[in-house]
Amino acid sequence: MRYREGYHHSSSADMLAFASTCCSVHTSSTCHTLLRELEQIWKDIGETEADKDRMLLELERECLEVYQRKVEEAANTKACLHQSVAAKEAEVATLMAALGELNINSLIQPEKKSASLKEQLALVTPLIDDLRVKKDERVKQFADVKTQIDKITSEISGYSNIMNAVSSSDLEDYDLSLRNLSEYKSRLRALQKEKSERIQKVLDCVNEVHSLCGVLGLDFGKTVSDVHPSLHETSLGQSTNISASALESLEQAIFKLKTERKVRYQKLKDVAGLLFELWTLMDTTREEKSKLSKITSVLRLSESEVTEPGALSLEVIQQVSAEVERLTKLKASRMKELVMKRRAELEDICYKNHIEPDPSTSADKSSAMIDSGLVDPCELLANIEAQINKAKDEALSRKDIMDRIDWWLSACEEENWLEVYNQDYRRYSGVRGAHINLKRAEQARIKVTKIPVVVNILINKTLAWEDEKQKLFLYDGVRLVSILEDYKVVRQQKEESKKRARDQKKLQDMLLAEKESVYGSKPSPRRSSSFRKANGYHANGHGSVTPSPRRNSMSCATPELLTPRSNSVRQNGCFKEMRRLSTVPLNFVSMAKADTVSFSSISGSDPDSPPQA
Repeated sequence: MRYREGYHHSSSADMLAFASTCCSVHTSSTCHTLLRELEQIWKDIGETEADKDRMLLELERECLEVYQRKVEEAANTKACLHQSVAAKEAEVATLMAALGELNINSLIQPEKKSASLKEQLALVTPLIDDLRVKKDERVKQFADVKTQIDKITSEISGYSNIMNAVSSSDLEDYDLSLRNLSEYKSRLRALQKEKSERIQKVLDCVNEVHSLCGVLGLDFGKTVSDVHPSLHETSLGQSTNISASALESLEQAIFKLKTERKVRYQKLKDVAGLLFELWTLMDTTREEKSKLSKITSVLRLSESEVTEPGALSLEVIQQVSAEVERLTKLKASRMKELVMKRRAELEDICYKNHIEPDPSTSADKSSAMIDSGLVDPCELLANIEAQINKAKDEALSRKDIMDRIDWWLSACEEENWLEVYNQDYRRYSGVRGAHINLKRAEQARIKVTKIPVVVNILINKTLAWEDEKQKLFLYDGVRLVSILEDYKVVRQQKEESKKRARDQKKLQDMLLAEKESVYGSKPSPRRSSSFRKANGYHANGHGSVTPSPRRNSMSCATPELLTPRSNSVRQNGCFKEMRRLSTVPLNFVSMAKADTVSFSSISGSDPDSPPQA
């Protein structure tokens, strides 16, 4: 009984203690009351102590089973909570690792140590929700960036089909960190830049193809569509092809078009060259040339500068070729006329420069050869053209000497005029225009004094020219050096004649002075009148004789003075003859045969000084 009571009390105490730890105070008091009520019932029933002990043991066993079941349930619950917390923490770690977050776990650890499992679970759950939302947003960002990258990559690679959008499941185990996202965005920016550059390059190539097709007169749409249809017209479901193959095809098309432009430009240049030659030969009028001026103006530009639409089309080249063919046929019928015209041009150049034209292509011979068919008119025309070029070159090399010849001839003309002027007794009178002749005579005297120097310079320059060219300098078929040497001889003879005339005049004056001293200074009226009329002298009222202006006139000379003067008159006749022939070219051949020299006057203003050496 004592055991039972002790057991009873100990069991009751244990149960009450356990109940007090597991339940509230109200529940503990209720169990204690129920136990007392059960013992009273057993007492009233008359249960033995053994039965009471057995039933208490069963009750204790049942209580223990209930407690044990509850403990197991609580342990399971704790394990589930622990597992949930661990799973949540693992998910947090996974999400953090995927998102590249490294600072969140350090914030959870201090709170985790002092919190229960449910508190830990309650602490981790919203964090997981935030991380999941963040992950979904990050996955969406990655999917968007990766989709754009795949799309641009497919465009650059030249795939016709566009890649499908990236799904979220494909990125579950992907590195979703900001660093990786930044790398993807950098790659996307690089691809976008490359795409922009490729698009610009494609547009530049397409524009160049358009320009070349316009110049060549080709169909731009067909040309560019052969490279890729998207380059000409892009539909809603088709993007511009920016692949390397498309760019290469465009560059090849541009190369072919440039090659074709070069070929057509050269062809047009060749045909236009023939056209220009025919225009020159046929003396085509400006109105006829203006019909093709727009076409021929293209040749003033370089090949790369030709941008006018249709400038090098086949129609333009055919139009120029047709004109060349028409003029060629017309040239064949007018070839004789062209030959005569070019021969006349050659003779005109030779006449102006006092060069003997080539007699092999004279008008008579050329006409006879063309009529007989012995020579091709084109070859004859080419021969005359070569002679014209040769005559022009020779005229250019003779220009310096010819200028000096012109000055020399002009000076000779002035010398002739001065001699006539000096014989005019009215030159000092007050008639109108006398002062002009006086001024001209003064300039003429200065010019005449320079003639010997100019002639010597001409001879030296002519000899130098002959040494350089290894041929004679001919002036109207006569060697110029021979003409100049003959002129020097004639001029020297003329100067000597003038000197003899001056000496004889001095002698005459001395004889006249002697006569005056013998017969006196006042002759009889008859002799005085006769003497004054014959000799041109008159008394001055002082017993001396003064020469009148008529004294220099040849018509007033005494019979004794005619002989020396006649030589001068004969020499002056050469220059008077030259004046009479001034309207025709100089013929030095006839002069050389007659041992005399005649010179033609050159129209134009007289230079004040001879050309410098």
